[in-house]
Amino acid sequence: MIRHSIEKKIAQPLTDEEFAFFSDLLRSKTVAKKEILISEGDRCPNIYFVEKGALCSFLTTDTGEAHVIQFALEGYWISDLYSFFSEKPAIYTIEALEDCQLLALDKAGFQTACDHLPKVERFFRLLIQTAYVHAQYRIARTFSADAEQRYLELLEEQPDIVQRVPQFLIASYLGVKPQSLSRIRKQIFERR
Repeated sequence: MIRHSIEKKIAQPLTDEEFAFFSDLLRSKTVAKKEILISEGDRCPNIYFVEKGALCSFLTTDTGEAHVIQFALEGYWISDLYSFFSEKPAIYTIEALEDCQLLALDKAGFQTACDHLPKVERFFRLLIQTAYVHAQYRIARTFSADAEQRYLELLEEQPDIVQRVPQFLIASYLGVKPQSLSRIRKQIFERR
């Protein structure tokens, strides 16, 4: 799955030797449902590719309210990039929403891959570029679109999210209360 993800993003195949070199830098990690992968305040040593399962990253306010930043299902990458690249404490917590099978790449492995595999370096540049653009768009939509529009966009981007992610987490991601999301879903259902 990871090979296909890389090749699709860069629009060219990896040789078997390139993929073997990259694969040797990855390590498999299993995470149980509700297990915390990274805690806010700890250093985030890896970026993770989701082979199976679902995770979310969130930050917690001083009042204890959690705000979901990202969902990661199969084929997605997840990390606290601030911590990963700066080696400072993580600003997000990452939790498994289902039992997960991940591939972990540490910073030394990331650097080795980028130094020796131009295709993989291009992949990560495009991946981080896309993530940055998506974050900018999401911030803009938070201020310019209503919650229903944001919910519909989320469903378009990740259609199976409703079946796999608890509603209160989706509400948090959208920046609304769970009751508001229930009302939005009911209105959409009634119109269809």
